[in-house]
Amino acid sequence: MRLLTVIPARIGSSRLPGKPLRTIGGQPLVSIVAQRALGLALTERVVVAADSRSVLDAVAHLDVDRILTSRQHRSGTERIAEVMGRQEYTDIDAVLDFQVDQPFLPDKAARGALRMVRSGFSIGTAAAQLDPNQLSNRNVVKVWVDNETGHAKRFSRVAQAGAELASCIVLHHLGVYAYTRQAVLQWVALPECIEEQSERLEQLRPMTNGMPIGVATLDGKAPLAIDTQTDLEQAQSRRIKIRDQSRKSA
Repeated sequence: MRLLTVIPARIGSSRLPGKPLRTIGGQPLVSIVAQRALGLALTERVVVAADSRSVLDAVAHLDVDRILTSRQHRSGTERIAEVMGRQEYTDIDAVLDFQVDQPFLPDKAARGALRMVRSGFSIGTAAAQLDPNQLSNRNVVKVWVDNETGHAKRFSRVAQAGAELASCIVLHHLGVYAYTRQAVLQWVALPECIEEQSERLEQLRPMTNGMPIGVATLDGKAPLAIDTQTDLEQAQSRRIKIRDQSRKSA
């Protein structure tokens, strides 16, 4: 199985404009995530697919493929589908989608998403333990995972209940995906569903159309994701504290 890592990056994020170029420790997020992906060495190549030359310039010093994609894409998966359609990637069997807002993503999350695809799911993702205090936080995406099959039964930003979820555990969804070539192309060919539009969660499109999503479950709490200005400031503060502690111990 030939694998490719793609980091889709959109400059016009609604909650955090210019997100890929926002910095932590003096480095743009897109550069941090690209270095993480290269360090994992899980795939043959790493691609940064962005709708802005400035984002691609930020990773020019790294050994990654840089592709300028359309500004019309509504999701990262649509951006990845454009990459998969290029001649140089026609022999790629599966893709790891490493998202730019996950600079602290655990290695086990990326490996787990890929493991789901290798085990037979056409789409794989990962989740961690959910802090009960975050159940009502709309910025935290929740996933209900069937205890027996390991596949996602529901994704939502709000607390959910129902008999169909009785056999599930609710977890904190992490922004990483793996999928087969066929799954990517099938996903983007589907029309947007009402649930996707209301929740602003693109993974609801394949799930509501009968495409099963396997979930790798991690021990411990979810890492900080950079979705808002507050998240960015918290991450910057953590880096400063770590640097100060290093100086004291030197």
